[in-house]
This record gives sequence, structure tokens and C-alpha cells, in this order.
Amino acid sequence: MIRWVAVIFIALIIFPALLPFLQKLGIGRAPGDVRFKLFGRIFALPFGSTLVVCLIAFLIAQLQK
Repeated sequence: MIRWVAVIFIALIIFPALLPFLQKLGIGRAPGDVRFKLFGRIFALPFGSTLVVCLIAFLIAQLQK
């Protein structure tokens, strides 16, 4: 369980730094993505983009079989 906590912590540190680059690729703009401003910072919860990326990864994995 400590591994998952570490992974989530690292992702929360890395994701905001990569957000400008990922937005150029279109991640964070799909329907279902949530963006809000809190205390002067913009937070993004890319639910829709996550589903699209997971679907693409699943299709690639299926093609490898």
C-alpha cells in the first residue's frame, strides 16, 4: 500500500509541471475534463482524457497479442 501512496504523491508533483505540455497535445480539453481555480492556482482533473488514453493503451495491448 505504501507504493501506491508514493506513486500518487509523485504523480501529484509531476502532473502540474507537465500540464502545459499535455494541453498542447489535447489532454485536458476533452468533454468530461474538469478545470477549476482555487487560491489562485488552476487545478485540472482530466477524467475524459484519462478514459481516452486508457482506451488507446488497451487497444495497443490487444494488438500485441
